[in-house]
Amino acid sequence: MKDIIRNKNFYLMLFADAVLVTLAYGLAYLVRFEGNIPSQNLVHLKTFLPFVVPLKLICFFIFGLYRGMWRYTSLADIRNLLKATASSSIIIILTILLLYHFQNYSRSVYIIDFVFTFLLVGGIRAAIRMFFAGDYSFPRVFKRGRGSSARKLLIIGAGGAGEKVLREIVERPLIDIEPVGFIDDDPVKRGKTIHGVPILGRTDDIGRIKTEFDEILIAIPSVRGEAMRRIVERCKETGKPFRTVPGIWELIEGKVSVKSVRKVRLEDLLDRDEIHLDEEEIRQYIRNKRVLITGAGGSIGSELVRQVGRFQPQSLALLDFSEANLFQIEGECRQRFSFIPISGFLVDVKDSKSTDRAFREFGPDVVFHAAAYKHVPMQEMHPWEAVFNNISGTRNLVDAALENQVERFVFVSTDKAVRPSNVMGATKRVAEMLVECINGDTATHFMAVRFGNVLWSSGSAIPMFQKQISRGMPVTVTHPEITRYFMSIPEAAQLILQAGAMGRGGEIFILDMGKPMRIVDLARDLIRLSGLEPDSDIPIQFIGLRPGEKLYEELITEGEGIVTTENEKILVLCGKSNSRDSLNIKIDELLTVASSYDAVAIKKKLQEIVPEYTMQL
Repeated sequence: MKDIIRNKNFYLMLFADAVLVTLAYGLAYLVRFEGNIPSQNLVHLKTFLPFVVPLKLICFFIFGLYRGMWRYTSLADIRNLLKATASSSIIIILTILLLYHFQNYSRSVYIIDFVFTFLLVGGIRAAIRMFFAGDYSFPRVFKRGRGSSARKLLIIGAGGAGEKVLREIVERPLIDIEPVGFIDDDPVKRGKTIHGVPILGRTDDIGRIKTEFDEILIAIPSVRGEAMRRIVERCKETGKPFRTVPGIWELIEGKVSVKSVRKVRLEDLLDRDEIHLDEEEIRQYIRNKRVLITGAGGSIGSELVRQVGRFQPQSLALLDFSEANLFQIEGECRQRFSFIPISGFLVDVKDSKSTDRAFREFGPDVVFHAAAYKHVPMQEMHPWEAVFNNISGTRNLVDAALENQVERFVFVSTDKAVRPSNVMGATKRVAEMLVECINGDTATHFMAVRFGNVLWSSGSAIPMFQKQISRGMPVTVTHPEITRYFMSIPEAAQLILQAGAMGRGGEIFILDMGKPMRIVDLARDLIRLSGLEPDSDIPIQFIGLRPGEKLYEELITEGEGIVTTENEKILVLCGKSNSRDSLNIKIDELLTVASSYDAVAIKKKLQEIVPEYTMQL
């Protein structure tokens, strides 16, 4: 309130409204009495004017009409004006009714006054908004123009996102872009306009429309998979550059901006709806808490850091074994979240003493365990390292969490833990079992999150495909029918955060990841997005399955009970808990075998702990 009163523009707005309110009240009498106001009613006008004007201005103030800038007047401001005008008119009518019972007072004057007040006060705000906006519904003489060099933009999607992008372009004359039309498949919208810009036809009509354009913007953030592929194909046929607005997970509170448009990416072509977070639920368990993230410099861990920072933790601990990765994420984090105390720990989770020291020094309330070895062929060649890191490292963290009374512990698992056919999946399944069986003995809530492949992560084939394409080399795919579930790095981090909020201990959370995709289709999409044609510009070679690879992955194994959650895209599995003591004995025996560096013996021991593991010798 103090800021409003101190603003010199407030008094200018107040004076303008006072003049308009006075004018509306006088016009109401003139209209009612057809320009000839009787002397008695003229007395009423003069008597009540000093009461009517201050009352309406007070109502305007109460309903927040002086908080916004007139050049940015919105529908919300018009709604508030309607409420303020109606409230003041009701108070005036009730006052006259109680004091004078409307004897010798015209009732219709106050109805007309209500209409004129709304039209005059709202009209001046709308006029100023249109003047500064240079709205496309105005004649060209009123536009603060874009020159002949302005890029002509065709917008695909005449929905909310398209309208917001158009409005931002209209309201920013310095943006050298001129929207020339919309494309939308909804037949109801055909032939209509948005802010004066016409809707020209369907997506399939892009190549046939007569309106000239220089580039295309796909303004449908929710479009995914096959629908996006079809739009991209139509755009490519025009030979014009095309971009898109970000997906839902990249937009905060639904804000769409011209600055946020980008090229179409592989993530946009995933045939699956995006996950929606319950941000308030996440905020409740992270805000003002001490959060520790292992593997903080990795692809998943670093995204976790970025997303956790949005929920205002008390402090953040970044734990990683890679000096370079830790240095990079720590620097980014200090720059992006300068208001959050940051602690960096160069720690190998296989070292129980170093791990425990980090926990005692930081004292975390919430732990996200994302550190792991995850390259399948590499772990097949070095199974002892997978055991030491993925199993022993997880147990060290679990023990440290128990010792330091952590509130929540979220373990990041993988779909490869389901009926594993490789060492990596088997070791992750043992780690899941370890996290499952620990619940009930302590106040700490332990839970796991299981999901499929993550695009652009360090373990994904996509970065390798990208390098091969950039060098003009053939893209190598293991098998023409191999399929995988895919999700983006931000979605993976969001699922982990949501699991931490929903978990009560002992659960394994999975994401409804839609249909699995063939890797060869993904490779072809990536080649096309690079501006090339698969099989002609860039050949695809099939090199055979690598050690430990399956043709397809699963998210659920037999015997696990599936339970739905409040979030329709997230399921929870409640499997049978193992005995903690007996599992620890088996793990100790496994570690002893791993110390022998005998790959066959290690795999056999893993199979004893995980009977569904199909080892490859």
